Amino acid sequence: MDLDTRELAAFRSSWEYAEAYVAEDSVLTDARARATEVGCVPIHPGGGAALRLLAAILAARTVVEIGTGTGVSGIWLLRGMAPDGVLTSVDIEAEHQRHAREAFLAEGIAPSRTRLITGRALEVLPRLADSSYDLVLADGAKDEYPDYVEEAARLLRPGGVLAIDNSLWHDKVADPAQRDPDTIAIRGVLTALRDDERFLVALLPVGDGLLTALRR
Repeated sequence: MDLDTRELAAFRSSWEYAEAYVAEDSVLTDARARATEVGCVPIHPGGGAALRLLAAILAARTVVEIGTGTGVSGIWLLRGMAPDGVLTSVDIEAEHQRHAREAFLAEGIAPSRTRLITGRALEVLPRLADSSYDLVLADGAKDEYPDYVEEAARLLRPGGVLAIDNSLWHDKVADPAQRDPDTIAIRGVLTALRDDERFLVALLPVGDGLLTALRR
């Protein structure tokens, strides 16, 4: 089905409305501004709100985040998690995690509720315990997404959820002509997960796309 200019504009307006539906406060906007300063791209507000909801539905006490950034997604997750929940967040950039700590402090989050690990995700994740996590967020190197899925399948308890940010990757995933390595990797993950009997999946068109997968 081809869409005309008016229909495309209407879709864009609806997306923008949905993104702004749950407004971000100063803690989040400050963390987002720091992300711009250091050159990392945090999850969109719509995706963040979806993460908060997922964490709340799960009453999540143990969450793994791949890609700390400056703390935007971490704050959204912590706001939905159980009051005693602990966020384990992995990032290769120590500077980004320093900014994330500033954001968590501004949010009033006790240091005991966050465990920030600096290092490559594929070196850190194998050290985490099997079937011990309620939610895993993948927002790291796109070419490593297939490996993140396998790690998440091991880390998640039955009934836990895997969330993958950038699942539409700037509208490239839906365009077969886009063949760059990151797009190919993400597209491959979406296809594999759809057919993976270990997971029940849905692709949410929030932010830059949020693939959600329930671990059976």
